[in-house]
Amino acid sequence: MRKAFSNAQGIAIVHGMIKVIQDNKQYLSDIDGQIGDGDHGINMNKGFTLCEDRLKEAPVTLSEGLNILSNILMMKIGGSMGPLYGLFFKAMAKESDGKDEIDAAIFQAMLDAIPAELSKVTKATPGDKTLMDCLLPAIAAYKEAIAAGESYESALTKMKDAAVAGRDSTKDMMSRIGRSSRLGERSIGVIDAGSASCCFILCAIADEIIGLIK
Repeated sequence: MRKAFSNAQGIAIVHGMIKVIQDNKQYLSDIDGQIGDGDHGINMNKGFTLCEDRLKEAPVTLSEGLNILSNILMMKIGGSMGPLYGLFFKAMAKESDGKDEIDAAIFQAMLDAIPAELSKVTKATPGDKTLMDCLLPAIAAYKEAIAAGESYESALTKMKDAAVAGRDSTKDMMSRIGRSSRLGERSIGVIDAGSASCCFILCAIADEIIGLIK
């Protein structure tokens, strides 16, 4: 088991995220349609597929691929999720830029940068039925595992488990922010689409890294 992967190899992570969004575009739109506009999967698929097309032009590193994805999501995707995920990947790109090897500590810095960047455009906190209900517990689980001396792979597995639990927790929440908040109690009983896409993304990232360090 390796302790790090190269920034160049890391572009596999972006490709992994692209595939998981493409594979689940209908599911994301279906659950979004229950309490929202029903276009989350469509919009996410559009942005990630545009990124896939760009990546065919020339070889790039993980940092460069994350920046490409970020720019496309912020420029080409409407609604609230484009800017949110644009900043999400911008934060990761910034922390990895210039790093030849991405070890557990650098990846932790990449994760830590995400909420700080998102706070510029959203005030959502856990319990509001948003992607934060998936993201923040997942980051916390990763950091706790690393602090406890667990391996890179173990920490990534803990991150995945927490992401899934966080996503699932939104089903019993009432939406407090965004368009779905107007539904009040009628928003209860449906998984939040943003938390679902965040879970797919975090799990894809973890799976790709585990594959790279084995």
